[in-house]
Amino acid sequence: MIDEFCRWLAAHGSSCLEFFGVAMGIVTVYLSTRENIWSWPTALVNAAVFTVVFLRAGLYSDAGLQVIYFGLSLYGWYEWLYGGKGHTELHVSSTPLKLWGVLAAIGVAAWLLLATVTSRIPGAALPYADAALVSVSLVAQYMLTKKYIENWILWIVADMFYVGMFIIKGLRLTAFNYAIYLALAVLGYLSWRKSRREAANPVPA
Repeated sequence: MIDEFCRWLAAHGSSCLEFFGVAMGIVTVYLSTRENIWSWPTALVNAAVFTVVFLRAGLYSDAGLQVIYFGLSLYGWYEWLYGGKGHTELHVSSTPLKLWGVLAAIGVAAWLLLATVTSRIPGAALPYADAALVSVSLVAQYMLTKKYIENWILWIVADMFYVGMFIIKGLRLTAFNYAIYLALAVLGYLSWRKSRREAANPVPA
């Protein structure tokens, strides 16, 4: 049964590895929208799987991003558990204004560096667009580890462009995956906004 399914996926331009990565990714993002700590273990698996998928597709910036995601997932796991006041659970908050400039500078620097390097690699696909999306995603992922609500806005923007890029590259299943991510990012923003509002205005016991 599994072999037949994998052959069917291969015949339609996909693979069982990509399908597994898609499934883990959806689970990860959904758990993140619910502020569930188990989103980080599933994120580790997702990052490892898509490192291989993107290397095979020639999307080297995205493959490298998965390695960084792996490290950020370990960091995020710790932060969500102990990043609050007095090493307590971290709660949703807004990104500090002074941090936006730093994040923007890091994002631009990462884009220029990645685009310069990957554009010189034979077989690199859409290196400048790929590097730009990687940079935005990197900043958004860091913001997710800190539970800054604006991370979802960056994910919404990035996911819209990712869908188009993966369609161009023929990764239809991954494009579908990112379309679901887009919907979940909207859900995540709405859910976290409610969570932040409730934390700021707790209901009297």
